[in-house]
Amino acid sequence: MKRYDSYKDSGIEWIGEIPSHWEIKNLRKQPFNFEVGKRKETEEKEVISIGGEHIQNEKFSFQNMRFVSNSFFEDSKNGKIKIGDTLLVKDGATIGKAMYVSKMPYEKMLLNEHVYKIEANKFLYYVIISNPSQFQFWMNNQSSAQESITSETLKSFNFCWPEKSEQLTISAYLDKKTSEIDRMIADKEELLKLYEEEKTAVINQAVTKGINPKVKMKDSGIEWLGEIPEHWETVKLNGICNLVRGNTNFKKDELLSEGKYVALQYGKTYKVNEVNNKYQFYVNDEFYKASQIVNYGDVIFISTSETIEDLGHSVYYNRKDIGLLGGEQILLKTRMEIINGKYLYYSSITFAKELRKYATGIKVFRFNINDLKKTYIAFPPIKEQQSIVDFIESETTRIDTKIKDTQKLIELLKEYRTALISEVVTGKVKVIQD
Repeated sequence: MKRYDSYKDSGIEWIGEIPSHWEIKNLRKQPFNFEVGKRKETEEKEVISIGGEHIQNEKFSFQNMRFVSNSFFEDSKNGKIKIGDTLLVKDGATIGKAMYVSKMPYEKMLLNEHVYKIEANKFLYYVIISNPSQFQFWMNNQSSAQESITSETLKSFNFCWPEKSEQLTISAYLDKKTSEIDRMIADKEELLKLYEEEKTAVINQAVTKGINPKVKMKDSGIEWLGEIPEHWETVKLNGICNLVRGNTNFKKDELLSEGKYVALQYGKTYKVNEVNNKYQFYVNDEFYKASQIVNYGDVIFISTSETIEDLGHSVYYNRKDIGLLGGEQILLKTRMEIINGKYLYYSSITFAKELRKYATGIKVFRFNINDLKKTYIAFPPIKEQQSIVDFIESETTRIDTKIKDTQKLIELLKEYRTALISEVVTGKVKVIQD
C-alpha cells in the first residue's frame, strides 16, 4: 500500500505523524452525540438490557441476558439502540470494547449504565477500535481506582480527522478488508471445532471398539455401547472403582498458593482436564478428611453444572501428592490392579454423554452417585487398556498440534486486522478508492 505525499507531526506520541492535510480533533469539538443508558431490571422478558458483557468481539453476545420493562424502555430518553450507533463499553472487565450496530437482532434494545452510545459515522467506529484509541483509554485509567472511561475522557479523546469524502473511502475499504479477514477467522474457528470433534471420535472409538480394526466383535448388550471386541467385557463402574461423593467444604477464597494438600475445588476443577503440577491450589490440615483423599490415577467427575454440556466433565488426577475432594464432585477411585486410571478417564469422556440423560434441574443440572453406579463401560484386559491409552495420547497429541497451529494463525489474523485498521485510520498508509 502507498503512503501519502507528505506528513506532519500530530503532536501526540501514540499517533505519530499524520498526512499533512489531516487534523487532530476530539469529540468536544465535533457535533457527535454520545449518551449512556440506564436500567431498572425486571424478571419479565420484555426488552433486552445491553451491558458491557454483551459486547464481545465487536458483536452482540446474548448470554446471561437481563431485561427491562417495555414501559421503562418507552420512558427512557437515553440509551435506545438503533442501526448506525457505535457502542463503547465505559467500565468493567471489557472497558474500551466497541461495536458498530449494523443490524438489530431485536426490535427494542436498551443500554445500561455501563455502555456509551455514540451517534457518528463508521469512520469514527474504526478509529475507536484502533490501537492508538485503545491506548488512550488505557492511559486514562492508570491512576484510577475504578477503571472507567469518564465523559470528560471521551470528550477529550484525540483522533485523526480527514475530509468526509476520505472518511467514506477509508470506511468502505475497511468494511471490505475486515469482512475478508473475519471470514478467514471464521473458517479457522470452524476448523478448530472439527479438530475437537475428531479428538472425541478417536477417544470414543478406542474405548468402545478398540484399536485393532480386524478384531471380532460381539453385541455388548448395552444400547449406547453397541458392539465391542469379542474378548472384552462390560462392567458397572462400581465393580472396578470405588465411588466417593465429595463433601469437603473449602471455598474459593480459602484456597492457598502453597499448602499440604491439593484442593480439588469444583470452581477450579471443571476448567481443567488434568490436575498436574500446573494446578496450584492448596489447603492445610483443617480441611483434611481421610474419606476425601484423591490419589494418582483417580478420576474426578463433575456432578453439578449450570450447563448440561459441563455436567459430567471429568478430570484425571496426575499428581503423586494427596488431593482433597471438594463438593459437587464424585471421585472414581481406581482399583489399579484391574483398571488403568487413564483408560477410565478416557472412558468417562464417552459415558458422560450417556449420563446426561439422568440430569435433573432447570437452572442447575445434576445427577447423583447412584446414576454413576449403574453406568456400564467397555472393559478390555489391563494390558490392552495401556495400549489404548498410548494410542489415544499419540492421536490426540497429533490433533492438538494442528489445533495449536490453527489457533496461532487465528491470533495472527486478528493482529493483522487490528494493525490494518490502526495504520489506515492514522494515515500511515493511503487508501485508493476503487
